[in-house]
Amino acid sequence: MTKSANAPVRHATMRERNLAVVLEHIARHQPVTRARLAELTGFTKTTVSNLVALLEGAGLVRGGAPVHEGERGRPGVGVSVRGDGAAGLGLEVNVDYLAACVLDLGKRVRYRHVISSDHRGRAPGAVLAALSALAAEAVAAVAAQGLSVAGAAVALPGLLDREDGVVRHAPNLGWTDVPVTGAPGLDLALPTEYDNEANLAALGELWFGGGAGLGDFVHVSGEIGIGAGIVVDGRVFRGAHGFAGELGHLVAEPSGPPCSCGGRGCLEQIAGQEAILRAAGLPVTGPDTAPDDPVRALVGRLDAGDPAARDAVDRAGRALGGALASVVNLIDPDTVVLGGVFSPLAGWIRPPIEAVLAGGSGSLRRGAPPVEVSGLAEGAAVLGAAGLVIERVIAGPALLLQREPPAGAR
Repeated sequence: MTKSANAPVRHATMRERNLAVVLEHIARHQPVTRARLAELTGFTKTTVSNLVALLEGAGLVRGGAPVHEGERGRPGVGVSVRGDGAAGLGLEVNVDYLAACVLDLGKRVRYRHVISSDHRGRAPGAVLAALSALAAEAVAAVAAQGLSVAGAAVALPGLLDREDGVVRHAPNLGWTDVPVTGAPGLDLALPTEYDNEANLAALGELWFGGGAGLGDFVHVSGEIGIGAGIVVDGRVFRGAHGFAGELGHLVAEPSGPPCSCGGRGCLEQIAGQEAILRAAGLPVTGPDTAPDDPVRALVGRLDAGDPAARDAVDRAGRALGGALASVVNLIDPDTVVLGGVFSPLAGWIRPPIEAVLAGGSGSLRRGAPPVEVSGLAEGAAVLGAAGLVIERVIAGPALLLQREPPAGAR
């Protein structure tokens, strides 16, 4: 039996929506009085008070100092989100590291840890087991701070089938059709979702970097591979199958070196981190090398004016500029943002990128988009992953109402 389109909305469903509306306004306008919340939401003051009481009982918000919201009248009691209640766990699997980050409901970083390890050729189950151990450490660390982790989001490289929870192809890891949802070794014991690392890096830039003021933008994540997160109208554009943004596998040189994806001359074979290091005559990695150590060495060479390093970065910038010229024609972004390894290299790689874009390179639009530099660098994806959980909590606080509130929240 199907429900009529005109059937009344269940009371519980209406309350859930109203809770989300109130919490979203508290997060956006805090500290904010109940009277102001009634104005913002259109709810009655009684309804707002009841909803705030539910959110307080769940440890999501708290009353605070008096707030003056007008020239006349007595101040009201401000309501703010709790910074010591619910939290979001972000995790990242990359070619040469694992990362974890925990944000509280006020979007403050309460825990961050990166473990350097080479995952090329390593069994997926072993990598996911190490990720689970890192997650457990993060949850325990923030529990000691009075935080209760509400869920997790995992950033993964390559083509990810989000609906089925399967990494279809991550060439730099050597993974093909690797299930991550319910996979052996990956036991987070939390509501968990998975997304492409470039998409989450773009969300990290949107929420925690300068992305909110950039309009529609393309965030370029440069590490071992190269990905692009495309933000349109404040949302990530994923494409029909969720695979949009594989910038690193645009062909830059048809007769160029073979790529792990099976093609030749892909952009990441010229402008990826390892390609730049090799061209500069620097070692790619070592058994105990932190992910940013080779990049620091490259920056040192660039600072010293080393010709090989300068040539390698210039060639990478021109190749990346050519690829971005095609992206500009295709999606017409307001801004291009350089993240990942391109952030510390920006002083040297941005000029050739801008030169190619300004020179036309087949671009049909008048004027190249500005090229900005992310201040989040390699931490954008894991930060975006944690932020995604917080956004989910704010959009669906009713899911936490039945949980025991964290210590001190009563």
